[in-house]
Amino acid sequence: MLELNNIHVSRGDAEIVHGVSLTIGAGEVHVILGKNGSGKTSLLNAVMGHPAFLVTLPLPKGESEGAATVILDGTDITTVPTHEKARAGLFLSLQQPPEVPGVPLEEFLRTAKTALTGEQPKTIAFAGAVSENIAKLRLDSKFAERSVNVGASGGEKKRAEMVQMLTLAPKYALLDEPDSGLDADALHYVADAISSLRNTGTGFLVVSHYAAFIELLQPTAIHVMRDGRIVQSGTVDILKDGIAKLL
Repeated sequence: MLELNNIHVSRGDAEIVHGVSLTIGAGEVHVILGKNGSGKTSLLNAVMGHPAFLVTLPLPKGESEGAATVILDGTDITTVPTHEKARAGLFLSLQQPPEVPGVPLEEFLRTAKTALTGEQPKTIAFAGAVSENIAKLRLDSKFAERSVNVGASGGEKKRAEMVQMLTLAPKYALLDEPDSGLDADALHYVADAISSLRNTGTGFLVVSHYAAFIELLQPTAIHVMRDGRIVQSGTVDILKDGIAKLL
């Protein structure tokens, strides 16, 4: 399981996340809701090791609160470099996926897969797997040859990240608004991609604001984040009165 224990996150001199604890089991999907600025993206970036978001625990004198830790399948990965977290099985999709000019998607994924496993995948089989994943997300077959995200729409970039996720098959995936910029059909494609990995044991922590997408995911749990803290948790039933009332 992926355990986030008493996570405090600081950026510069400001603490943004104040003691979040979550446990995500294999094959579970946990969703985080919250207004802009509530700390959702900061939490995901800090867990993955973004250098601008530091996992910290500033304790007042005399206080004995437990240390902030990120534990992946029993191993403490709180302070290991991001590439080591990826090798351990952690994956992050970004709220705003960057463009990488001059690097075709298939080449990018082949390099990433080699770095993760220590072995270069077989050329024909790997190309076939990438093409299959592109087709699952209903992207143009030429996406494999195109530079990563260059010239793609916002929705295409989100679906391309799901292609990366399917190809790399992480143990745990942190997805920052994978539903943003998607039409109704694309929401189903992305939800299906998440479901297919979930069925093989991948656990998910998903940031979303969209009830229809969350219902497609059939999450294990939903957590409401406010001012850097988890203030409510429940099942999909907590959406019955609408997301606005939760926030």
